[in-house]
Amino acid sequence: MSEHLIEDLVADSVRLLDRYAAADDPRPRDWFRALYRFQDGHDCSFTRFRVRDALLRRRHTYRFPLDRHPDHAERSEWFTALDGFTALRGHDERDPGFEGYDDWLEDGYAEPPFLYCDAGTALWGRLVDAGELRGADAVPPGRVPLIEVVREVAVAAERDGDRELVGWWYGFGCEVLLGGPAGCPFDVEELAVLPAVRELRAVVERTGVLGFARESPYAVPEEFADAHELERWWWRP
Repeated sequence: MSEHLIEDLVADSVRLLDRYAAADDPRPRDWFRALYRFQDGHDCSFTRFRVRDALLRRRHTYRFPLDRHPDHAERSEWFTALDGFTALRGHDERDPGFEGYDDWLEDGYAEPPFLYCDAGTALWGRLVDAGELRGADAVPPGRVPLIEVVREVAVAAERDGDRELVGWWYGFGCEVLLGGPAGCPFDVEELAVLPAVRELRAVVERTGVLGFARESPYAVPEEFADAHELERWWWRP
């Protein structure tokens, strides 16, 4: 599974969750934020426009005419000169405070004639302060654990008959799905009683995708799993 396939996995999951959640369900906004947080931890391209309609519909992303940017009046010539996709946060690698490009979407992005921003970013906050976003749109997105989003994806994928989507997600293992770079913070006894883990494993068992998931290049190598209690338990039928 290449990094491009992570992009595909996230896009497919966004489409599925958008399709299965009720139109007035506010949770997809938080789910999508967790999915992109996961994707941004890998060497992936900007892919939000693949599912732009879903992100706009679920209020994960907002779109305005470009002249609604708070700085447009004082930088109108610069904004007018934009002729393609542009991330609006500037970086100076010579700045001793420069810490990388992880925040490159914080000030929004443009694809003329439109301005975009994601909920919870710095530009989103400025638009809230300016009264451009109100009510539910002005509420910061919640931080949902990735494992809970994967559980939702798996349940919807089972109903949709998409066994591979279940398998790809399960293949990342408990270290990634419950801990990320810091590793899984639970022992086996704690892991086994977490509702999201129990429900995900039940879907995996019903769909019979454990073998498929085990073949994922993102799965923990067999020799390591054999010596690691958490991963041994994760892969036990």
